[in-house]
Amino acid sequence: MSLLGLDVGTTGAKGVAFDLEGKPIAQAYREYPLHSPKPGWLELDPDQVWQLVRDVLSEIASKTRHDPIRAMAISSQGEAVHAVDKTGACLTHSPVTFDARTAEIPAWWLERKSRYDLAFISGMPLHGMYSLNKILWFKQNQPDVFAKTWKWMCYEDFVQFRLGVTPTMSHSLAARTMALDARQGKWSNELLDIADVPVEMLPDTKPSGAALGTIPDAVATEIGLPRGIVVSTGGHDQPAGALGAGIFASGEAVYATGTVDCICPIFDNYAVTKQTVAANLCCYPSCVPGLFASIAFNFTGGSLLKWYRDTFAGEERRLAAESGRDVYEVLCGNIPDFPENLIILPHFTVTGTPYFDTASRGAILGLTLNTTREEIVSAILSGVTYEMKLNLEVLQSAGTGITRLRAIGGGAKSRIWIQRKADIMGVPVAVLATTEAAALGVALLAGHAAGLVRDVRAALASAVRIEYVCDPDPLRSREYEKRYNVYRDVYGSLKDINHRLAAFDRQAQA
Repeated sequence: MSLLGLDVGTTGAKGVAFDLEGKPIAQAYREYPLHSPKPGWLELDPDQVWQLVRDVLSEIASKTRHDPIRAMAISSQGEAVHAVDKTGACLTHSPVTFDARTAEIPAWWLERKSRYDLAFISGMPLHGMYSLNKILWFKQNQPDVFAKTWKWMCYEDFVQFRLGVTPTMSHSLAARTMALDARQGKWSNELLDIADVPVEMLPDTKPSGAALGTIPDAVATEIGLPRGIVVSTGGHDQPAGALGAGIFASGEAVYATGTVDCICPIFDNYAVTKQTVAANLCCYPSCVPGLFASIAFNFTGGSLLKWYRDTFAGEERRLAAESGRDVYEVLCGNIPDFPENLIILPHFTVTGTPYFDTASRGAILGLTLNTTREEIVSAILSGVTYEMKLNLEVLQSAGTGITRLRAIGGGAKSRIWIQRKADIMGVPVAVLATTEAAALGVALLAGHAAGLVRDVRAALASAVRIEYVCDPDPLRSREYEKRYNVYRDVYGSLKDINHRLAAFDRQAQA
């Protein structure tokens, strides 16, 4: 028998089946497009996502006939939300985390509640990205849609719903809506009353690992799944990744490189202070009851390398297809070993922490006629990592004593990039044998909910194995530090210019 962790991300869905000891035995992946109907708008078609999730589930089921799936849970991207009517039909697309249409909503909140009070209740520093603010945008701009809506769903509960079980958000995902009382683990009547959003329009919410029932036989047969699969609540992908990486205490943090680059430490107490609010740091329930998570992140993570792949790397894509190699292996295979003299500001989407600046833009600085394609690829890896070094410093200044990082996600498959992270961050970066930690974390939660896994911590202690550790190279670290000192000045130097450029986008949206 096997356990399934389904990771529904911003640009793709991945399913990984594990045995009861946490060893991966099968996986499948489907990529879906981000739609941009207007400048700054980025959204998913939930029906399209569901069809591709079905394909993932069907493929995994076909690969595990001798180890049939007995339980599953979902690790989900945060914030993306859409309207569903009483018939189960989707009324809207899902604006994703870094969709910019809600940039003006925070000002609406500040007329009604202080920034600190909002953060203390919800655990979230005020920003337009949260699901409640997307719901408010639809309420203000498409009231006819709001009037027809039965439920507003994020992707954990939406997939549960399509699987035929009661849609229920885990506390960790529900917190990313900005509508949860993060200390109490229940929807905040105060915040929902201010927004005038009835609590009945939101799904139920429960801790991670709560059993929700089994997939109905008719649904299982239609998808090609075995009968009797128990579905449990899973979690927001970042704390789910921390769980799957075996992190249960302070000192270490998970470093996930996917579409978004994110560092997620774990705490044993709820910590929202004036300092954390000023640094735009959150604090919310993790996937382990009684523990809390924070995240420091940049929205432009691995998506920047994907942008380069899709826009400029036609030759590398051809070589990869001919040789059967991964295109990213081809892209990164010939980059310089020594720090490049380029700086990339990775704000190609809106920024994450600490700025929360929806008007910043990306930049490539230092170009000459001698600049090579390999140097630009190298600068992408460095620029994304410089931004996360800045965020690591923000976390440390807020009192998190992070001394080692555990790398997960697609970026963890590149030893070149992991070594770059260690050299720039100045701390060891450990790579796990199973880089799909979020899927592992929720799969074991589901196994526990189904009575198949007795102790999740004990299972993770056995399943989580460090493949290798990249320690910082002293010489390269010194050179990267020099360039990082330049990088720290780039955002402030370009801020006014980027804001003036962003005004043209706002004009186009009007």
